[in-house]
Amino acid sequence: MSIFTVASRYAKSLIDLAQEQNSLEAVKQDIEAVIVVLKSNSQLLAVLKNPIISGDKKNQVLNALFNGKISPVIVSFFTILVNKGRAAILLDIAQEFVREYNEVKGIVHATVTSAAPLSEANQTALQKQIAAEIKAEVVLKNIVNPTLIGGFVVRVGDRQVDASIAGKLNKLEKHFVNQGV
Repeated sequence: MSIFTVASRYAKSLIDLAQEQNSLEAVKQDIEAVIVVLKSNSQLLAVLKNPIISGDKKNQVLNALFNGKISPVIVSFFTILVNKGRAAILLDIAQEFVREYNEVKGIVHATVTSAAPLSEANQTALQKQIAAEIKAEVVLKNIVNPTLIGGFVVRVGDRQVDASIAGKLNKLEKHFVNQGV
């Protein structure tokens, strides 16, 4: 079974549990905090992935880091993961939880790449326009790429709209090449 499939099943289980306990928002915040800790500590990830280190040691490390700082439900969930031999994919499960949370809540992540940073007003207007188009809540991230010259490129999932000057110049060049000019 693939890591993605296993991570997805555990994440779905945690979402179901959090929904039963009416604590989905709190669990999501705690999981995001866990992701930050895991991503910023390569030694912790190495310990969790090391098959030589016992499950008891891994549980001690996780309890020392998170007990009292995040929901006891999540700490218990981590204990179950370690006991089932899934400590190595803890980060994958946490990231999948956030992805599935966004799906449950109808939140879509989009990126807008522009030649210069967008103003807050432009970002808000674009965010509202995308949300109206796809009928979902949108979290918009602005990436600056000066090679675009001007304009922007919006990516939502697997869809992309290229309204950049560089993109238009490339289309024009292809048109001339195809016309034999």
